[in-house]
Amino acid sequence: MIELIMVIVLVGVLAVFAAPRLFNSTDFNARGFHDETLAFLRYAQKTAIAQRHVVCITFTLTSATLKVDNDGSAGCEANLVGPRGDSPGTITAQSGASYNSLPTAISFDALGQPSAAQTIQVQGVGRSITVEASTGYVHE
Repeated sequence: MIELIMVIVLVGVLAVFAAPRLFNSTDFNARGFHDETLAFLRYAQKTAIAQRHVVCITFTLTSATLKVDNDGSAGCEANLVGPRGDSPGTITAQSGASYNSLPTAISFDALGQPSAAQTIQVQGVGRSITVEASTGYVHE
């Protein structure tokens, strides 16, 4: 009998604290957008090294887009196919997710080095994404 009461109490506690979090998709959307942005930046750097071209990423508050400089004109005007096969490669935030502030455009040269160091944060996620200046290393 005591076991049954304990199980009922535990289920009640879970219902009060865990259930509201499970039904709120904003946190999950924000974390997913954070992870997608991290992978997208790494993809851009690896593609720049592999193709020996400058790869640029432009941002809006809720999306990021890949472009490539195919002709060496120092302008990224050609679409770059993204990791999912879309051209231009684009990631878009789900409902409720966005960047805290508009990130500046970033480009990776043929050595994988970025145009500048950058820190990007998705609203609602406690971790930042950092692009290191000299190496282009992308990490949380």
